[in-house]
Amino acid sequence: MTNLECTRCGATHSPATLINLCTCGGILYPRYDLAGLRGKYDRNEVKDGPATLWRYRRVLPVRDEANVISLGEGFTPIFPARRRGPFQPYTDLFIKDEGPNPTASFKARGMSSAISMAKELGAREVALPSAGNAGSAAAAYAAAAGLTAYVFMPDDTPTLIVSECIAYGARVYLVKGLINVCGKLAAAGAKARGWFDLSTLKEPYRVEGKKTMGYEVAEQLGWELPDWIFYPTGGGTGLVGMWKAFAEMEALGWIGRKRPRMVAIQAIGCQPIVKAFAEGRSDSVLHENAHTVASGLRVPKALGDYLILQVLRESRGLAIAVTDEELLRAQREIAETQGILPCPEGGATWAALQKLVAEGPVKPTERIVLFNTGSGLKYPELLPREAPVLDPNDPKALDTVA
Repeated sequence: MTNLECTRCGATHSPATLINLCTCGGILYPRYDLAGLRGKYDRNEVKDGPATLWRYRRVLPVRDEANVISLGEGFTPIFPARRRGPFQPYTDLFIKDEGPNPTASFKARGMSSAISMAKELGAREVALPSAGNAGSAAAAYAAAAGLTAYVFMPDDTPTLIVSECIAYGARVYLVKGLINVCGKLAAAGAKARGWFDLSTLKEPYRVEGKKTMGYEVAEQLGWELPDWIFYPTGGGTGLVGMWKAFAEMEALGWIGRKRPRMVAIQAIGCQPIVKAFAEGRSDSVLHENAHTVASGLRVPKALGDYLILQVLRESRGLAIAVTDEELLRAQREIAETQGILPCPEGGATWAALQKLVAEGPVKPTERIVLFNTGSGLKYPELLPREAPVLDPNDPKALDTVA
């Protein structure tokens, strides 16, 4: 890493101290000496690295390896979709499953990088707002690093995730309001008490962990990027991180100029990016009264909205919203045909693909990657619970079994 660069004004900043945003309010990206690495850092080198995101160590920000906080995150499996049921027409479809990550979601990637850098740069306490999985990941990695984590969550956050954060020793506070309200409290506490703010894209390093999804897709598909990537989009760090990764890999000489068309999927009840994209805007408008069962998609206005929209346009991508009913149906279809129990946000990608194939922009014969960003087990309240009860003493008990 050579410096931090503002994605709005282009100003450079030193990576030697804890920092959040640029003075202009823009999001900061870590930059690397990619020209110096080209020819010296061969893509085949990563094959001998650990089966974690740290296999891409030379394009990640931590300088002292002793500060790396890893729980085994990254290098998650990518599965060719089994052609059963509604998946039958799809000849080159893959599901990248982030459920096997520590704390059972892709959020572990960003927190491994962010907490490692917070430790390296001297933070002792960190804070963030979270709709769920980022909070549990932050709590876990902070515990591993010996840092104190303050997590502010909407008061209707899934109970399992709240309990998970508490179990890791985080100071958890439930807030009457959505994640944007939680963010204001986290920011106020950071200012008043000196916590380091880990909010999505409000610090430079969560995106670095998330970008490794892009490196992995390239490596796992033989360094040939797909035609389409479908990504559930709340804060959007994963989507913009992958786009950053593709540019880095081209600069390193690992891939060519081909890029996938990126698709941002949101819920009908919270679709600020979809609306902004349709209206040709460069940023989004706060989505009032945001609601969806997919808590990771319930982000009424993302800090990185301008980067998300830029990626969609540069990639000739799309933005689409699906209903809660559609994403829950799709969640069941993935589970029943693929043996993967996705989170509702992961279900949204399959629902979106079906809609776009029906409408014509996407062909089922194209190479497509769907991202399941976490395990469906994190949302037990959304899973079916009813089952017949059999009396083992009833000789006719099995007669009722279908």
